[in-house]
Amino acid sequence: MTVRQNRGRTSYHAGLAAEDIVATRYARQGQRVLAKRWRGSCGEIDLVAQDGNGVIFIEVKKSRSHARAASHLTARQMERIYGAGSEFLATQPKGQLTDVRIDLALVDETGRVDVIENAYMAA
Repeated sequence: MTVRQNRGRTSYHAGLAAEDIVATRYARQGQRVLAKRWRGSCGEIDLVAQDGNGVIFIEVKKSRSHARAASHLTARQMERIYGAGSEFLATQPKGQLTDVRIDLALVDETGRVDVIENAYMAA
């Protein structure tokens, strides 16, 4: 295995661990995690949680610091979340009328989590 492959594998597993940490946090707050790495034709949503009758799409970013993690969110990723989110909502009883928010969960190298609720809203 090359150094690059090893780094990629390490990053992949660190991302999975970060998603598990964030999922546990939401569950402890009473929000049921409906899906992890939900995939539609437009892309993937890291986590989907239920908040009452609403849905939370959660993008998880992990890096050495929260600021560095936040800097990794791109407009293209947000478009992917919107597209995949629309597909996910089609599976819900209220469809596109479901209350939705998009959270950004930042995880630093120590596993500390900072959640920014409603991190990205359409203009």
